Amino acid sequence: MHKRNGTNYIIFLTLSDLALTFWALFLATQARHYLPWGIPLSLEEVRTPYIVYALVAIIWVGVFFTLSVYDGRRTLRAIDEMQLVTAAVAVAALVCAGVLYLTYRELPRRIFIYFFVADLLFLLSFRGFLRMAFRFAGSRQRGSEQVLIIGAGKVGRECARRVWEQAWTGLTLVGYMDDDPEKQGQTYEGAPVLGPLAQTRDIVRNHQVDEVIIALPLRAHRSLEELVLALQEQPVRVRVVPDFFALAFFRATIEDFGGIPLIGLRDPAIDGLRRVVKRVFDLLIAVPATLVLLPFMGLIIIAIRLDSSGSAIFRQQRVGENGKKFWIYKFRSMVMDAEQRQTEVIQETPDGVVLLKRPDDPRVTRVGRFIRRTSLDELPQLFNILKGDMSLVGPRPELPYLVERYEPWQRKRLAVPPGLTGWWQISGRSERPMHLHTEDDLYYIQHYSPLLDLQILWRTIGVVLKGRGAF
Repeated sequence: MHKRNGTNYIIFLTLSDLALTFWALFLATQARHYLPWGIPLSLEEVRTPYIVYALVAIIWVGVFFTLSVYDGRRTLRAIDEMQLVTAAVAVAALVCAGVLYLTYRELPRRIFIYFFVADLLFLLSFRGFLRMAFRFAGSRQRGSEQVLIIGAGKVGRECARRVWEQAWTGLTLVGYMDDDPEKQGQTYEGAPVLGPLAQTRDIVRNHQVDEVIIALPLRAHRSLEELVLALQEQPVRVRVVPDFFALAFFRATIEDFGGIPLIGLRDPAIDGLRRVVKRVFDLLIAVPATLVLLPFMGLIIIAIRLDSSGSAIFRQQRVGENGKKFWIYKFRSMVMDAEQRQTEVIQETPDGVVLLKRPDDPRVTRVGRFIRRTSLDELPQLFNILKGDMSLVGPRPELPYLVERYEPWQRKRLAVPPGLTGWWQISGRSERPMHLHTEDDLYYIQHYSPLLDLQILWRTIGVVLKGRGAF
């Protein structure tokens, strides 16, 4: 949509990445000679052949383009770009290590470590510098990319907000075109409604518009064909925003299916490389944690069986990602007929909201009260994580009959895998019923990153030790 997607910019960024990567490799060889770590090596011994530079160039360009590092649509936010570049450098380094193992084993391993660290630092710093440069240039020189929005309704105004957010890249919002008489002369999101759709061609010509975004409601799409045909004579790009976002599970995606654009309304909010990273992160923690905690879980099972009759493992159906139901595992903390006695504790607010938990629940056993207070009853969910039903971090899985009472916007919390812990849990746990605080889950989904997962896991430890909100 703007110059960061332009061919010249992509070529410039690719060549800059290669130059910085070569510089990182050269400095790594020098560091291996001059830094006082490891066996001393002469400059001749650490000299890297030109063939290695050629291999690095081929691997880095191939990996970066495969992972869409240069796709401006995937790197609008700084955090997204930094994560993507970090992942690309890591993958390229692993591929390069494998190739060098088969072709050129003489390269000292310490050089490779220096190279990886230096390259990652250079590329991330360079992109940070570019963003600051774009912001500085954008604040001094507006108008490099003039945008006109067709439709001043909800979708059009949302597009306007996105244009202003990306104004630092050179985007300038000219205004809106809309046939609604009540909107004529009005200003929305800092831009005026310039006139009806019939005047679009004149506005495009007079304001030297570069891009037209059609954001009309579904009922007005009959005007779409006429509008596109009227703009064919103008040197302007035309894009259409389908008015389906109210139906989207979290965010709409577009896929090319043999030349036919398909709009995904219920695709996972975390997909592609980010989903792979999240799954690997889950397994790296869940597998060793399960092995270490197995003996301790055995002791909890014995304590539960001695305290009350019945199975030590409680299995209950919950709703997971995209509404898929699965069986969640927990240590039993209540008497065996707890579900039949649910009417003893269930409460409902005046506006019809169901409250399930209370501190003085008579169904909780003595051991159950302890393991609930310390969250030890959640440990069997490590097996749910290993199976892939859950993640370490995410919205808590909800009971099916409560999901049936969700409002449409609350169902958006089902757009990611449910988690053992999450933003809701570290913000109050049982003191704040999860179905009353969907905003916490939506916040997590919108701001997901591996660093946020680490932050939530770290804060969860403190919450569990304090026993705050668990009963």
